[in-house]
Amino acid sequence: MIHKKQKHYIPENLEMQWGNLEPLFVELRDRAINSVEELEQWLRDRSEVEAALEENFAWRYIKMTCNTADENLLKDFQYFATEIEPKIAPYSNELNKKLVNSEFFDKLDSEKYFIYLRGVKRALELFREENIPLQTEIQVEQQKYQSITGAMSVEIDGKEFTLEQAAAILKNTDRAKRQEAWEKITGRRLQDKDQLDSLFDHLRGLRHQVALNAGFENFRDYMFQALGRFDYTPQDCYEFHEAIEREVVPVLEELANKRKEALGLPELKPWDMDVDPSGQAPLKPFKDGNDLIEKSIQCFSNISRYLGERLEIMKDNGLFDVESRKGKAPGGYNYPLAETGAPFIFMNSANTFRDLTTMVHEGGHAVHTFLTADLELNDFKHCPSEVAELASMSMELISMDQWNVYFENQEELKRARRDQLIDVIKTLPWVAVVDQFQHWIYTNPDHTDEQRRDAWVQIYQRFGAGFADWSGHSDALANLWQKQLHIFEVPFYYIEYGMAQLGAIAVWKNYKENPEQGLEQYLNALKLGYTKTIREIYETAGIKFDFSAAYVKDLVQFVKAELENL
Repeated sequence: MIHKKQKHYIPENLEMQWGNLEPLFVELRDRAINSVEELEQWLRDRSEVEAALEENFAWRYIKMTCNTADENLLKDFQYFATEIEPKIAPYSNELNKKLVNSEFFDKLDSEKYFIYLRGVKRALELFREENIPLQTEIQVEQQKYQSITGAMSVEIDGKEFTLEQAAAILKNTDRAKRQEAWEKITGRRLQDKDQLDSLFDHLRGLRHQVALNAGFENFRDYMFQALGRFDYTPQDCYEFHEAIEREVVPVLEELANKRKEALGLPELKPWDMDVDPSGQAPLKPFKDGNDLIEKSIQCFSNISRYLGERLEIMKDNGLFDVESRKGKAPGGYNYPLAETGAPFIFMNSANTFRDLTTMVHEGGHAVHTFLTADLELNDFKHCPSEVAELASMSMELISMDQWNVYFENQEELKRARRDQLIDVIKTLPWVAVVDQFQHWIYTNPDHTDEQRRDAWVQIYQRFGAGFADWSGHSDALANLWQKQLHIFEVPFYYIEYGMAQLGAIAVWKNYKENPEQGLEQYLNALKLGYTKTIREIYETAGIKFDFSAAYVKDLVQFVKAELENL
């Protein structure tokens, strides 16, 4: 069993009420610091407080998403968001000022603390007192997305399914069954489209005001600073979109034409995109949630004993909730527990192949959590998404050599690997669509719902619109963006998937050429947390932080060649 790390500054079993927390912030604010050693101890004490707060918030979020129908769990989450976080914000700003104004600030190890101090300075630049209530409201409002979508279900053949469970039917070889499932899923989403539009309009207005208060023209420019994007600009993102359009979309078009031919269809419809084109039954890599966990432990153990032990520790400590059920929030995540040094994996398994890839993806995040658990400061563990997603997406590909744990039949194993490589390529255009859509949303803050739908369709069609014929389903196409949780809950967190996907292909390429060295470089990169720049972390992994057209082309052609070998 694992336990929270021993506390040195805050009381054990501290109850998370503001009356108990404020004295800690006051002491940190008022403490006399008379040497660089005392400043470093102050940093460690502050880090301990922040880790305790993070883990407490983590459990409130985890419990709420595991059961969105429980009003008490929602209230527990909202209490932290409304009664604790807003009161912490001004103290955090004061502590940041105390740090940079300390006479010993310049005596801190510039290499050790470079990334951390750069982030502190950026936080000081962005802080506005008037944004605290707005950010609190945003935190509360955006969780309504999970309550709305978590309540969605459909009835098929007299049985109730969550949307994740119903989506498994889209792999059925009976086309009529697929169409029925797709239309019911889509129809259910469209029932709440006005409610989701209204929610998003409210969030967009709040976010735009936050940006204006901080001195920015729009929320896009504000978020590039708030996310600490020191290594690339909005223009770089647009160029990445263009590279994907030029180098990836034609490859997917070729694959779609082969799918259409194999299925013997004049046109591919949206419900034809997940079925196996050879007409074989959907892959069944595991029986249920427990079987998925056990097989994943074995898969990771076959790569490295250390990796398997991390998932075993999580299982023994009840740190999984993997099966889909009504009232559970959609999607999947790995949530680090800052004090414990382990994570919690949440997902919505419906016994499909996609659930396997979700598990190994989140398992990559989990390994990253363990590898950074002992870094000195809590902030050292706060990796940017470009690094966090490198951990998870690389594991999807590295683990493929051990997927015989899930598939004893060699033909099924080959199908699974092929499906995974096609998904890798498909990821890039979808990332470009979601990212470019968000650029449009926030640089056109006064747009109407109709203009937003039109913009979505235009952008999606530029990248192939999934290579399906959407005629007769214009509403479904125009509102497809509403299924993307990130747009509602974590704005602008998406381009990182594309950058990390390229990095993951490069990590996998290294691993295939030299498994021992490739794995060692990958793990060494993850151990750095966020103590080095993104470029330095990628270099430690033996790859480049690059999303130029030439690099996109090289890596996509490598994946295409691997596909052809299968």
